[in-house]
Amino acid sequence: MPYMSAGRKKVLVRRFSRDTLAGYLPSSGFVQQAALELLDLSGRVTPVPMAEVKMVLYVRDFNLNDRDPERNLRKTFLAKPRTEGLFLRLKLRDEDILEGLAPLDLSLLDTAVEDQGIQFTPPDVRSNVQRIFVPRSAIESMDLLAVVTTPSKKKPVVPAPEKSLQEQLFASEPPPNSRPN
Repeated sequence: MPYMSAGRKKVLVRRFSRDTLAGYLPSSGFVQQAALELLDLSGRVTPVPMAEVKMVLYVRDFNLNDRDPERNLRKTFLAKPRTEGLFLRLKLRDEDILEGLAPLDLSLLDTAVEDQGIQFTPPDVRSNVQRIFVPRSAIESMDLLAVVTTPSKKKPVVPAPEKSLQEQLFASEPPPNSRPN
């Protein structure tokens, strides 16, 4: 097995041609000159043109002998997520729909930004897929469904100091009916 730096993660690269490539990529900075530089399982660096990439799945295990190496990746949330982040829905060029939770960074929604794509957490974190990267060239449309934030901590209520009996007796005004005429 080739030497791998600690920064390389197991990935499955899904292409629009419906085939899957297995290999290793760093968590970020893997796009060079409009191509992914995938370290394949034989130890060779294989450039994969971004225009062909549908999504990159960061996985726990390759499961290449399985019919479904992602192990039943659920593509949408069953309910609104509770974890902090941007709740996104992406429609891909092949009409596939994906939902995920991206970091709280509204610049992700800016199409003028020159980055290469969007990374997010999939709906089912217990599946084989831990994170998903979708190139901007693969996205037909993207909707922000919700901004999920954790509620701020409530400030503790400090009770007012109790007044002494003397302060209570002399500080209050007499009732309106008790004044002499």
